[in-house]
Amino acid sequence: MAKILTITNQKGGVGKTTTCVNLSASLAATRKRVLMIDLDPQGNATMGSGIDKHQIESSSYEVLIGDKTAEESIIKTECGYDLIGANGDLTAAEVELLQLPRREFRLKMALLPIQDRYDFILIDNPPSLNLLTVNALSASAGVIIPMQCEYYALEGISSLVGTIEKINKRLNPMLRIEGILRTMFDPRMSLTKDVSTHLVEYFGDKVYRTVIPRNVRLAEAPSHGLPALQYDKSSRGSLAYLALAGELIRRTEQEQRDKKNDQKTEQESV
Repeated sequence: MAKILTITNQKGGVGKTTTCVNLSASLAATRKRVLMIDLDPQGNATMGSGIDKHQIESSSYEVLIGDKTAEESIIKTECGYDLIGANGDLTAAEVELLQLPRREFRLKMALLPIQDRYDFILIDNPPSLNLLTVNALSASAGVIIPMQCEYYALEGISSLVGTIEKINKRLNPMLRIEGILRTMFDPRMSLTKDVSTHLVEYFGDKVYRTVIPRNVRLAEAPSHGLPALQYDKSSRGSLAYLALAGELIRRTEQEQRDKKNDQKTEQESV
């Protein structure tokens, strides 16, 4: 069954979509079966995957309101992963969801029939806390939080952690922070080092060892409708996301081993 991860931060411009697209491509490059879901009405993750958001016949909007199934909405991309795309239609979903039953769980229910097809499902979100983001958090096992190492980012992450804790208590007891990802990292800046140190002190091993550097190729790739891995596979940005994919896979495999060991211990103690 797929591990479903939400990539979110209530602060904009921190590399959420860049991370979702490039991590999806990097996981796919390691032969993992990946589905990326675009839940941002701007549709940037869709366009960054080489899909024209204006030409989508069935998007995440139709999936959420129940007009189409997730299976009917899957698009095969040339980036190695599958996609359920988004466009401006998704803006209307927030209003329509208010009238629908189990409005916080629409995405979770829609994904149940296709979860076994994938190893990872990654969800890109708008930079705000709304019903779209709540649907993503309710459907996910973990949250990846991309953030810049700057002062205001520390304030923003405390708010996001509070939101995750509320969702955990009220809607999804399985939800937890999967990892903190330091993006647009510039080690030459003393503030970057200071904030990075504070993050590690507070979140410990939740902070990924991999850091994503400021990189021109990462910024250029979306305009070509490509992940950086396909635009320039030797760039520092591409290599960083490949390293992140490896770190995520290792963590996931370790979790699975720990879970099996715990189950075995429980059975032996009965």
